[in-house]
Amino acid sequence: MTGTALAEEPATSRRFGPLRELDHPARVFARLGPNWFASVMGTGIVANAAATLPVWLPGVRTAATVVWAFGALLLLALCAAWAVHWIRHTGAARGHAHDPVMAQFWGAPPMALLTVGAGTLLLGRDWIGLGPALTADWILWTAGTLLGLFTTAWIPYRMMTTHDITRESAFGGWLMPVVPPMVSAANGALLVEHLPAGQPRLTMLLGCYAMFGISLFATLCIVPQLWQRLLRHKTGAAATVPTVWIVLGPLGQSITAVNLLARPAGNVLPAPYGAAADALGLFYGVAAWGFALVWLALAAALTLRTARSGLPFALTWWSFTFPVGTVVTGTSGLAARTGSLLFTVAAVALYLLLVLAWLTVAVRTAHGSYRGGLF
Repeated sequence: MTGTALAEEPATSRRFGPLRELDHPARVFARLGPNWFASVMGTGIVANAAATLPVWLPGVRTAATVVWAFGALLLLALCAAWAVHWIRHTGAARGHAHDPVMAQFWGAPPMALLTVGAGTLLLGRDWIGLGPALTADWILWTAGTLLGLFTTAWIPYRMMTTHDITRESAFGGWLMPVVPPMVSAANGALLVEHLPAGQPRLTMLLGCYAMFGISLFATLCIVPQLWQRLLRHKTGAAATVPTVWIVLGPLGQSITAVNLLARPAGNVLPAPYGAAADALGLFYGVAAWGFALVWLALAAALTLRTARSGLPFALTWWSFTFPVGTVVTGTSGLAARTGSLLFTVAAVALYLLLVLAWLTVAVRTAHGSYRGGLF
């Protein structure tokens, strides 16, 4: 349909019903950025975090499996919609990489793939069987890992060469393109035991530790810049305040990864490195967990302060979900490793916070999508 035909659409047909805030339903695909995949990340982590909780709660696994299935369908729908976006609006799609803000969210598609893949192995196996679940997870893990490694180098390169960056430009979204390798490390740990013993397991394990390092050191470069920006230039535009929560993502995911990797390390690595990996999981995990709680308190305080003067809904609200979910999985990992009641209670409390955040953001996103305003 041509642009002229869109312009000639009767005004009365655009005022009521679904997508009434758009000129034409086809405009749904016009500005479909990579940030939409954060909705898959946030939905998938609700399911995955439930599967890792240190306590058994009746009905939670079934409910989590339903959420996983919904996340998987959402991923398929977004991939199809994004394909249409690239075909019909190629210029706009390429333009996202040129925008210093939107470019950061190129990290969302690989993490969406990885999150759904992990959920397939953790939960989907109950419905489709272990064999198909493994196959699906390997495909999604491989695709997500390759795309994530690409964004980890590509987006910072664009920032260093073409993006207009100022001292006050730093925001939580800068972490998005560099976190995917950490997600790959955590989810790859689940696949190690399904590989043949010997070199295949050793290669996978060491590769996951290397990806853990990629994201960890990149995070250590970015978080101080964000801290400095918040001190000197404050929170900035209200719509970007939720991105402060993204810092919890690499923190929580690193705790999750280092504890998951410690499980196969004892059987794969020669002595004494297996024991060292086990110790690293505990001591790094507890130290990072402490800082994660401090950042959670700061992020919550900054968000509440902004909300008093107005916090408009935007897709950045999905920053309230996935990062918190990684802290849940990290806390659950520490609870399983130590048997500590502190971590057990904290994991359940944080999961309840995650579910509340997800329900709020999901309802607001569904409402905004129905009206068309989010597009």
